[in-house]
Amino acid sequence: MDTLSAIAEPNRRKIIQLLAQRGNLTAGEIARHFQSSGPAISQHLQVLKEAKAVFVTRQAQKRIYSLNPEPLQELSGWLFDLTNQWEQRLNKLDSMLSKEKKDSNAYKSQSRRGRRNGSKS
Repeated sequence: MDTLSAIAEPNRRKIIQLLAQRGNLTAGEIARHFQSSGPAISQHLQVLKEAKAVFVTRQAQKRIYSLNPEPLQELSGWLFDLTNQWEQRLNKLDSMLSKEKKDSNAYKSQSRRGRRNGSKS
């Protein structure tokens, strides 16, 4: 599963936020922040692990989870590029609409002057 698909689920995003804020956490420490069952959180952690969004290390009986920033940085870069592309498109559209409005106002103004000049004759 890719990173975007993995973090599309709200509980997984919350896990990512917890790890970003608090650093390394055990599965039990992560589970305490949720109403979901331990097995449900374990499944979420497994998905994040498969997507390489988290690292897992074993310490005796505990699994310690930590954030892997690399795939999130790649996702951030992709979103940044996508945002820039849309901003450029919207800026072009804004320019076109502004020009069209300006041209329309000039036409209306010219049209009014023509009617005034014609009515004086």
